[in-house]
Amino acid sequence: MNQQDLIRQVEQPSLKKDIPDFDIGDTVNVHCRILEGEKERIQIFNGVVIARSGSGLREMFTVRRIVQGEGVERKFPLHSPRIAQIEVVRKSVVRRAKLYYLRERSGKAVRLRERRGRPVAEVPGDAPEEGGK
Repeated sequence: MNQQDLIRQVEQPSLKKDIPDFDIGDTVNVHCRILEGEKERIQIFNGVVIARSGSGLREMFTVRRIVQGEGVERKFPLHSPRIAQIEVVRKSVVRRAKLYYLRERSGKAVRLRERRGRPVAEVPGDAPEEGGK
């Protein structure tokens, strides 16, 4: 057994299974668990995915949003137990692997073209039955 197989075998139990398929340019809601003393609450960070890096357990993604005219970026580990859920709100068409150029833009220049096709919330197998009128 080589080193790569050993690392993969150790990481396997910690990998999350319920991660949605999202790409660079997609708008996502990241539900983060926040600890405040004894209490735990969930805070939603909404923004555009501008970068993904790494692989396996070390995979990270960066989400950017504008708050009161100021750009805020946050980097999340994909398989972290602090992330309760990732929701894909909108899919966009991009032609770059990293969208760092959005940092210099503001207002309408930040908008990305929406990807046409099936709606994001549609679940396979939920299609209406054909034939009956």
